[in-house]
Parts: sequence; C-alpha cells; structure tokens
Amino acid sequence: MTIVVTGATGHLGQLAVQALLDRGAASTDIVAAGRNVDALESLAARGVRTAVIDYTDPSTLAAAFVGADKVLLISGTAAGQRAAQHGAAINAAKSAGVGHLVYTSAPRADDTSLVLAPEHAATEVLLRDSQLPFTILRNNWYTENYLDTARQAAATGEVVGSAGAGRVASASRVDYAEAAAAVLIGDRHLGRTYELAGDKAWNFEEFAAAVSELSGRPVTYRPVTTDQHVAILRQAGLDDGTAEFVAALDGNIRDGALDSSSTDLRKLIGRPTTPLAEGLASVFVHAA
Repeated sequence: MTIVVTGATGHLGQLAVQALLDRGAASTDIVAAGRNVDALESLAARGVRTAVIDYTDPSTLAAAFVGADKVLLISGTAAGQRAAQHGAAINAAKSAGVGHLVYTSAPRADDTSLVLAPEHAATEVLLRDSQLPFTILRNNWYTENYLDTARQAAATGEVVGSAGAGRVASASRVDYAEAAAAVLIGDRHLGRTYELAGDKAWNFEEFAAAVSELSGRPVTYRPVTTDQHVAILRQAGLDDGTAEFVAALDGNIRDGALDSSSTDLRKLIGRPTTPLAEGLASVFVHAA
C-alpha cells in the first residue's frame, strides 16, 4: 500500500510521516511530498520515498500520486488560493485512481463564522463532488500557534487580546498527526468527518496562568475591544490587513468558533490529547 503525504515538509506533514512510521507503516510505502527540497532530503534519511510537488503545478501532483492507494491532503497555506490548489490535488488524485483521500479541514467548516473556514468548506464540497472515497479531519487550533504569544507574554507579563472569555480547544500538532496516521492505516473511516479538538478547551486567563507557571513570572490576561486590539497590533508593526485578520480570529474565539467538546481526536489516537501547558513547555525548556 502506498501512502502519499502532501505538505510533508511542513510541521504537521513531517509529524504525520513519523506517525505513520511509528504505527508500523513500511518506510518504502510512504511518499513524502512537498516543495522544500532540503526538508525532503531529511525525510528521505528516514527511508521514505520523496516527491517534489507544488499545489500550483498539477503536473507535479499527477506524478506524485501515480500508484498511490491513499493520500493525506494537508491544507495549503496560501490564503485566497487554497480552494483552487486543493481542487487541483483532488483532481490529480481522482485521475490517479487514489482509493482514499484524507483532508485536513477547519473546525465546523460548513457551519461557522471562522474567517479561515470558507476555503475549507469549498474544498469539502469539491471533495464530495469528486466522488473520491474520503475522510475529512476538521482540525481545531494547534497549540503551537501560540508559542510566540507565550514567549511574548512571559517577557511582558501580560497577554493582550480581544477574545474575551472565549475558549480554544487546541491540541498539539503531534496529536493531529497521529490522528491522520490512524485514519490512513485504519479501517472504517471512509465517508467520515471528524471534529478533532483537544480534551480541554481553555480561555486566555487560563492561558496566562499556564505561561505564568511555566515561566515562573506573573502573567495576566488583559482583554480589549476589537478596535483597541487592531490599534495595538498596528502599533506593534503589523500592517492593517494582518492586524484586522488577527483581531477577527480573536472575535471568532470570543463567539465560540474554537470551543469544542468533541472526543473524536482522543478516540482516534487512543490516548488523552496533549494538555495546554505541556504543549507550551518547549518555549521555556529552550529558554532555560
């Protein structure tokens, strides 16, 4: 059985390759596909096959998917271009006769105000319309998204944001990577859509408390309005579009878009998800 992992040179992709190996997949059955040639070389050192792909070049996708039984389609990072790029990958998988495509989507993609969701929702429609056998993994936030926030909070003594009391059901990338590997190797996942989230959703007061405990320094959460948040981000050097986008994400959190009580992730990986403090600990281990 041949399993292709797209985006394999990114953080999640590299972890997914390792998770497949850890779950007993033969290295020669895995094709790590990505754009970063140097990162592909490091993956090849683990014994896996590699392929250079670009979501904007369908010919590279067609070549990488030849003979593939399963494909893990890790969502791209080019905002505004994801649906078209994912569509090219879906078309290439269908033409290659792939038997199972697993896609990393966004939480509640077809029923949410989350600013990132529309491109994922569009991809899900493309995937369903393709008639390819599929599984959708709707990944909640990665705790690693907040490593820089934790680092800055430890230095300044506060976390500033406009998420109010909203909660984030994050988990570590390794948790999501293990879930993807479990689906790729396991049975009874065809046609399923999983809402993947951490076991315990947290708010930013709890985030500040975790950073305080890890750093040994007092850290508090300072809630601000959306307009205040945008102004603070602009003062910090962010351009208008990025500042408004970051504040919009906090608004989504405030409105509950990243809160979840789903146990799908825990069930797929067969263990509790990584707690917030453990997911943030690397910042302070490296700083010690």
